[in-house]
Amino acid sequence: MRRFGVRGPDGARDLVLRSFETAFFRRHAPGLLRREADVLTLLAGTGIAAAGLVAVDTTGEHCTHPSLLMTRLPGTLRLTDEGADARAVLLAQQLVDIHSVPVSTGDRPRAYQAWSAPDRVRIPEATRRPALWRRAVDVIRRDAPAHQGRFLHRDFHPGNVLFHRDPSGQVRISGVVDWVETSWGPADLDVSHCATALALLHGAAAGLRFPGLYASAGGQQAADPDDRLYWRLLDALGFAPDAEKVAGPWRECGRPDLTASLAAARLEDYLQGLLDAHPLPASRPRGRPEREGR
Repeated sequence: MRRFGVRGPDGARDLVLRSFETAFFRRHAPGLLRREADVLTLLAGTGIAAAGLVAVDTTGEHCTHPSLLMTRLPGTLRLTDEGADARAVLLAQQLVDIHSVPVSTGDRPRAYQAWSAPDRVRIPEATRRPALWRRAVDVIRRDAPAHQGRFLHRDFHPGNVLFHRDPSGQVRISGVVDWVETSWGPADLDVSHCATALALLHGAAAGLRFPGLYASAGGQQAADPDDRLYWRLLDALGFAPDAEKVAGPWRECGRPDLTASLAAARLEDYLQGLLDAHPLPASRPRGRPEREGR
């Protein structure tokens, strides 16, 4: 990510260049950058605080690397425990607005992809609660629940949201970034992903509270408690065994306390909290079809 100060006939402005430089991301750049470019175009004028698309080079034909040029959003990341409860309310409200973006059938993003599966979960070797992990994995050992499709950010969490303080002194959301994973699927996926992130950043209780904040903001989730538990655990288990893949970047952004061991403990506590709050899911027939809706 590079910030540029640009001057031209219309004055000065700041732009941001996102470049895919590593071999893995260069290989996937055409799909990822085209998706983000399309989403930024779709979001223009919707009221969602997303960057404006300036240009995109998905193959690196004109740039050194495949890149997307966009306007710069104001604000900064805020990942500290101080003020986290108030920011969680804002996150929930923002997520409801994202899920309310009107999208025609022809403009729908790709269908969501699950980021975990029972056979891919890596149970921590050092855990003292192996039965907890096995029970959590058993919950997602079923077909995905039927759901109503929504426009999803798909990677919505505090590390992808910018905040600023307005003239009245109130903290507000000033931008939502990183739209390369935008998908069509159940609102519960976005709710679950943000809840897991909050649990890792601020403790299990913060994650367990977030779905209620989303509901209070007007968001709709699965009606069946078993289905809600499925989506929560599907996301959380994707961070196994220790959530280091997010803890590392967050340490670089000002949270040195988020060690691998602390993130692992919080992830396990969050799993425990989810399972404690729900009865064991009832058995249901296999092969239940998914239902897409508008």
